[in-house]
Amino acid sequence: MPQPERRGPQVLNIGEVLAQLSDDFPTMTASKIRFLEEKGLINPKRTPAGYRQYAESDVERLRFVLALQRDQYLPLKVIKDYLDAIDRGERPDNLPPGVSVSPRIVSDELAAELQGRARALSEEQLRTESGASVPLLQSLLSFGLISHVNGKFDEHALQVARACVQLEGHGLEPRHLRPFQAAAEREFGLVERVVAPLTSRKDAASQSRAAEAAREISELCLSLHRALVQDRISRMDA
Repeated sequence: MPQPERRGPQVLNIGEVLAQLSDDFPTMTASKIRFLEEKGLINPKRTPAGYRQYAESDVERLRFVLALQRDQYLPLKVIKDYLDAIDRGERPDNLPPGVSVSPRIVSDELAAELQGRARALSEEQLRTESGASVPLLQSLLSFGLISHVNGKFDEHALQVARACVQLEGHGLEPRHLRPFQAAAEREFGLVERVVAPLTSRKDAASQSRAAEAAREISELCLSLHRALVQDRISRMDA
């Protein structure tokens, strides 16, 4: 009786990879996959002629990267650090809550979980999770420190509310915090000008580079801000 033919691991070309990702990531393009490879996030094998050969694990790795980028707003450098640690057999302590992955592969269940991570909070949920009072949230809204879409708040609003609850304990009210909003607008304008040459291009790779550059610049601005403030504080002890 003939034995069933054994098939090795499935090998995909870039078009087949795009087909597998298209339902969850419809804007994905071949150029963006190549961009992620340039950044070291995937490493497909190549034929002697130089053609890329993608395994199923490469596709799952792409799902992981794209889901964290889209749903957690994480920069590629942070995602790469996660993946490098995972490939070493470690579990990074600062992975987003609930994320669990195996080296070189991410399960469909995890991909589905990550796709649902973009949260929309009601005002009641925002108050409960941040510990903010009704008057505090009303003040944050009136001073433009948080906003909502159709009555729903996002994770950024939650972070702002939590910080403001703590600052309120030090006697700082939302009206005192308006300079932070103005500073954020100025910093965003600076970032926007820097990445303008990339955002003016319509291809997906340029858009991805623009988003990554914007995240990196914003992180550097925050580091600069923190260092400048800490310098002033250190002088109080002098």
